[in-house]
Order: sequence, then C-alpha cells, then structure tokens
Amino acid sequence: MNFSSKLLEDAVAEFAKLPGVGQKTALRLVLHLLNQDKGDVEKFSAAISKLRNEIQFCQVCFNISDSAICQICASVKRDRSTICVVEDTRDVMAIENTNQYNGVYHVLGGLISPMDGVGPSDLEVDSLVERLKADETKEIIFALSATMEGDTTLFYLNKRLKNFGVTISTIARGIAFGGELEYVDEITLGRSIVTRIPYETSLPK
Repeated sequence: MNFSSKLLEDAVAEFAKLPGVGQKTALRLVLHLLNQDKGDVEKFSAAISKLRNEIQFCQVCFNISDSAICQICASVKRDRSTICVVEDTRDVMAIENTNQYNGVYHVLGGLISPMDGVGPSDLEVDSLVERLKADETKEIIFALSATMEGDTTLFYLNKRLKNFGVTISTIARGIAFGGELEYVDEITLGRSIVTRIPYETSLPK
C-alpha cells in the first residue's frame, strides 16, 4: 500500500497491529480520526493512554479494575460462597450480561496450552487455591470455553481442587465444542450457568 504521508503510514501500521484489523480497515480508521474534531481525537488518545497507565487487576479475583479491589468483589450484594472460574475479563462481562449469576469470579488469565507454552504456573491457579483455603467457598463453577485448551484446564483444576470439600460444577454444554464463551449469546450462556452440572458427571465414561 502506497502512502502519501509517513505520518499516515505510521498511524496505519499501529492500528493494523490490533487483532482482526487489516491494513485497509486500519486506513479507514485513521482517515476517520483525521476527519474528526481535534479535541475529540485528543480525548480518544488520552483515554487510551490513561487506560494503559492506570488500569489495575483486582487483588482478589484478577479481573480488570480501576482500583485494587474490583466492584464485584467489593459489593456486599454478591454471594461470596460461589466462585465462577473464567479465562479472562471478556468472560466476566459475558456472564454479567446474562443477569443469571450473583456470585464472585476468579480470572485465570488464560488457559493451559502446552502447544503455546502455557502451563498452570502461568495462570492464576495458586491464588485460586489460596482463596479456597481462606474463604468460606461452597461451590466452584468452571465457566471455560468448550475447546481442547478449556477441557485440559478443567481437568487440571479439578485435580487441584477436588479435595477441598466444595461442590465443583461446570456450565451445561449448550455451547458447541470449539465455541469460546465471549461469543455465545446471552440466553444460551445464562441457561448454561443456571443449569450447571457437577463436573465429574460431565466427563466421558
């Protein structure tokens, strides 16, 4: 792609680094910003900079947060006896949008994937174990994507947690194998949370 401006080329190159954004889409976005009021563009730039510099991770559940403890963990209305284990913040948002869950969360920060060099030590597994030692947890819900990596992570976590005497369940598989949680519609995801089943019974015989 030929550019009439090095500044334009550099901006397009940066936008093209975003997931799912090719050069043509990046060029469209950059040209859109050029047509906006200068003040609006400066607000956009400031918001991204502030996000990167000031964002935190909740010290309890590791969800993205504006403060040391996220709003969910800080809320007195949440049921702290139930912890829903998810891959990342996008899954927390997806489940919250269903309005079917009132417990708290634990964000692993990924899934076990030997092919990608991601092992249990790269995830927030030990911190989950510590929560079970300290909290009065009655149930753990695994809400992980129905993928090979998700199933591998489920199997490992079950082995680590099954001796704590808590109920271990997994969301019902109204979700097709290979489906990622963030892309599941809210009704299906909500039903999967409500109709969760004991993890052991979900294993193939």
